[in-house]
This record gives sequence, C-alpha cells and structure tokens, in this order.
Amino acid sequence: MAEERPTGERQAGEREQQDREQQAGGGRAAQLRRTGLRPGWTTGACATAATTAAYTALLTGAFPDPVTITLPRGERPSFALAVEELTIGQAMAGVVKDAGDDPDVTHGALVRATVRAGAPGSGVVFRAGPGVGTVTKPGLPVPVGEPAVNPVPRQLMRAAVAEVAALHGGSGDVELELSVDGGEEIARSTWNPRLGILGGLSVLGTTGVVVPYSCSAWIESIRRGVDVARAAGRTHVAGCTGSTSERVAVAEYGLPEDALLDMGDFAGAVLKYLRRHPVPRLTVAGGFAKLSKLAAGHLDLHSGRSQVDRALLAELARHGGADGALAAAVAGANTALEAARLCGEAGVPLGDLVARRAREQALQVLRGAPVAVDVLCIDRAGTVIGRAAPAGHR
Repeated sequence: MAEERPTGERQAGEREQQDREQQAGGGRAAQLRRTGLRPGWTTGACATAATTAAYTALLTGAFPDPVTITLPRGERPSFALAVEELTIGQAMAGVVKDAGDDPDVTHGALVRATVRAGAPGSGVVFRAGPGVGTVTKPGLPVPVGEPAVNPVPRQLMRAAVAEVAALHGGSGDVELELSVDGGEEIARSTWNPRLGILGGLSVLGTTGVVVPYSCSAWIESIRRGVDVARAAGRTHVAGCTGSTSERVAVAEYGLPEDALLDMGDFAGAVLKYLRRHPVPRLTVAGGFAKLSKLAAGHLDLHSGRSQVDRALLAELARHGGADGALAAAVAGANTALEAARLCGEAGVPLGDLVARRAREQALQVLRGAPVAVDVLCIDRAGTVIGRAAPAGHR
C-alpha cells in the first residue's frame, strides 16, 4: 500500500506538483515555439466563449465579436463567433473549435451555447443539446443524468455568466444548453459510448489550452475508464494496446466492455492511475513489440517516443536457453516479431520472458498498490505468444 501522508504535508505536496506541472507547461510552450506546433483551445474554452457572447446578447441585445474569456491559468484568448441568433427569451452563439496542430477529432466542430432566463435563485442549469452527451453510468466526475460537461468547464461557464451578469445587471440565473454540430457522430470515434456517455460528446478541458500531441484527452479517457469500472464494481480490468489485444482479453477472461481500457501507447497512464485508484486485477494485453518496450522500462510505447531494445531481447533469449548464434540473430533481427519467431522455432520462450519482464516493470510502477498483474503478448494475428501471471492466476 502507498504511504498516506498527513493532510498538511499532502496538500503541500499537491501544491508542489501543481507548481511542477505549471513549469512543465511553460516548458512545453517553449518547445512548441521552437518546433512551430500551434496550440489550440479545448471544447470547454469554446463553450465558455459562446456562453459569454450569448448571455451578453440576452442582456444587452448585442453580441460581442470577438469575445474574450479568462482561462484557469490567466490567459485571455479571443474567439470569433461563427453563428449568432437572438430571439424573444433566448440567445445563441457558436464558436468553431480550433485545436491547433493537435490531431483532435473535435477540431473544426461548431460548439453552440443557447442561454435562456432561469428560475430565480437557480444559478446556472446545464442542459445537453444536440451533439452533447448525457452521463448514464456512475464513476464520472458529474452525476448520472447530467450533461457530460466536466467540472472545470462548468466552473469557467459559471464564472463567465457571473461576470456578464455583474457588468450588465443580470441575475446570473440561466438555463444553458450546450450543443455540438455533428457531435453524436463524432462521439462514436471516442470512448464516450463505453464510458456510458450517450448522445454525443463531452465538454472537456482543465486548462482551456490544447497542447499538440500531448494526448491529454486520451489519458483523461483512460482515467475515466478506470473510474467507471470501479463504480461498476469491476474487480478485473484490461489495459489493451489495440482492438486485437482487446478481443484476446475478452476471449481469455470474458470481460465486459466497461472493464476494457483503451490503453494504446499509454501504459504509464494506466499504471499510475491504478496506483492511486486500484482495481484488484489488471491484465496488460498488447502486441509483442510494444510490450517488449514496457519490459525495457518504457511507459510510453509510441514508436516515435520509444524503440524496441533488441539487446534486451537477446539477453532474455540467452536466459531462456538461446545459444550464442541465436542470441546474435535476435540482436540483429529486423523486428521484434522476427526475434520472437526465431526463438519460437528454437524452443526458446521469448514471449513468456518478455511478458514476465513487462509484468515486473508494471509492478514497479504500481509501487505496492493492491493490484495483481498479468500480461498477455500477442502477435499480429491475435495469437498469444507470451504470458506472465502471479501464482494462482492463469
């Protein structure tokens, strides 16, 4: 079990972590300037801008364009309005999401906010319009039945409504309907259906800024997947590198959909989150090459950020009984799967040895958290070519 620090020390540690993250954010910004990659804005930031414009128009009769908002770290971006409409009792404004140079599936989506007067004392009441999902499973950061608008965007929009109300004499009591054109279709290519978010996209963002290729949305989806599995009472989850390994995990263990974590390349994200929010059993399932990277200690398995260590494969092969010629062939193999094939033909269980080393690395990251780990290595056809499990597990 991880050691629990006293509250004051824990809060100080959290503040130190926040400071490190802010410093890292500044470092990323500098790196982006050097590489020429352009940052963008989250769905939550776009929704906040649209909300600000719509509520201003409801109170004054005029839409500010561009509209400026304040983000959590103090940035003051301005957004051009793509659509606007003022009718009796309501105002609608829309902003096209610009994700910068990040390959975000919601890049170019039109995010709309429709504002109507609410009941006295109601504050801001969120509604899911077309293309915005509704939460149907527990474990997410908003309750079941609520629109899938995460806490930070909610906070941003509430603050924006309060600011506009103070400037223009409003009550701040509004019904806020958020929608995304085509959002239901876009959501099919996200984790939302598996997480129990039905009918469309989530309105996300913690800083308001999209850092290109940070993959923050994917990592956030992994965390929410763990939360949903825990809330559903799952005692066994599988972190899978792709659809083939996912099918193998289901075939091996009969796991339900909400126990499957689309880990992709982010083994570290799965392990670190389970370290803080444990589930009794984790299966790590993936292609042999990717899991050989985990065996070498890499937590990001992307080909651009880690490479197969053929020297390690040769060392493991020797431990498995390979002679010098086979070890040399493994070290010089064109691919990890070629190395596995050579060893398989010679009766050397390289797949099991890689799985065992990957399991050891996973346990190191978990740091004693109460999570039993097993590993499945597969080839491209989905055949299991390596296994490792604790005693009493298959």
